[in-house]
Amino acid sequence: MPWHARLRLDYTREGARSVARFGHDGPLRILQSLWPEGEAVCHNVLVHPPGGLVGGDTLAIEVTAAEGSHGLVTTPGASRFYRSEGEAAVQDVRLRLAAGARLEWLPLEALYYSGCRAENRLRMQLDPGAQLLGWDIAALGLPQAGRPFERGSVLQHLEVEGAWLERGRIAAEDVRLMEGPLGLAGHRCLGSLFFAAGEELPRQLREDLLEAARAAIGVHALAASAGATAPGPRVVVVRVLAPLVEPAMQLLKAIRRAWRLLLWNIPGPEPRGWNV
Repeated sequence: MPWHARLRLDYTREGARSVARFGHDGPLRILQSLWPEGEAVCHNVLVHPPGGLVGGDTLAIEVTAAEGSHGLVTTPGASRFYRSEGEAAVQDVRLRLAAGARLEWLPLEALYYSGCRAENRLRMQLDPGAQLLGWDIAALGLPQAGRPFERGSVLQHLEVEGAWLERGRIAAEDVRLMEGPLGLAGHRCLGSLFFAAGEELPRQLREDLLEAARAAIGVHALAASAGATAPGPRVVVVRVLAPLVEPAMQLLKAIRRAWRLLLWNIPGPEPRGWNV
């Protein structure tokens, strides 16, 4: 029987502390809140106990951040989309930020097994004054285990309402897309790191963010397959292709650290689970 799970996570500011409250229906949980970098930033880990999605499963996740709050959401490991002979497996995430809120959406990679039928949607709504730093990292197949992505498809949807929309389908059978120089060029990991605001970013800030990203890219082994751009006045994006997850994640983490310092003057530790 397919799993249908919903979770709502709400961040608010209480005095100097950002706090999280959540409710769920089905197998989705939020672990205990942590404040490893002070009370202003509340860290949470989102857990899906079944460990993966098969055909017909749906996960609906809604995160809200109230004025003055700063939440950080990650996961303890990769999300997994397994083989399906029928319906699609769907993860639908909606992030809503009020004016003056900050949110970091940093789940570890989504792993798409050969034969999957997957839909991964991330939709973000930001009021003026809100800021969001997040990423989406997709790994196709298990190339190191000799299980390449030979069948199936992945529909990806990334949207900042009114500012940015990227939507595309990756089909394993599309050789031109999978192997061509204008497609994935044989790479099996693709990642996007983005900073989005609820209002137009000052031009100098956009340039500073791009410069910081390009500096990190320029000294990295993936320099030839990564780039930074501002697709609109409210969004700055870094994209990277890699043969495996680890080097792509290493690069995106480095840029995230640089952006956090530049935007909020927060060095801070990485979420605890990333170093396990």
